[in-house]
Amino acid sequence: MKREGVIRSRSPQIPSMTDTMSPKERSRRMGLVRSVDTKPEMALRRLVHGMGYRYRLHCGDLPGKPDLVFRSRDAVIFVHGCFWHRHEGCPLTRLPKTRVDFWTAKLEGNRKRDIREIAELKKAGWRVFVVWECELKNLEALAKRLRRFLDRRKTNEVR
Repeated sequence: MKREGVIRSRSPQIPSMTDTMSPKERSRRMGLVRSVDTKPEMALRRLVHGMGYRYRLHCGDLPGKPDLVFRSRDAVIFVHGCFWHRHEGCPLTRLPKTRVDFWTAKLEGNRKRDIREIAELKKAGWRVFVVWECELKNLEALAKRLRRFLDRRKTNEVR
């Protein structure tokens, strides 16, 4: 049921919750959510560049348009927001209280798409590394893992 400025859940299992914003304001807010050049992505780019690695951004010729692409190393890195990509066990992976059916389907679709795109990249010979938003809180530990990943070269494989 929908009235001006109020959205109610139709799910019988979940009590009706009211969105505190009008549909117009909610749309404006959601439009501000970025898909590239996010704060976590920019933090990772600064870290990797500072470590001396060079990369390409968002290569559209690869499945999933990885955030950082290292062609000479056959490696790609994705920066995943814990909320949007469903980081298992992370407190940032909460579910909104309104429109639960919509959000469950949307976020589960994101997770399934990520799995499919990573599998496609691996099948094509790419090494894949996923950095979760919450991992950027400890840059020192992340830098060690990134160095191990980026310095590891594929052996006896031709792509």
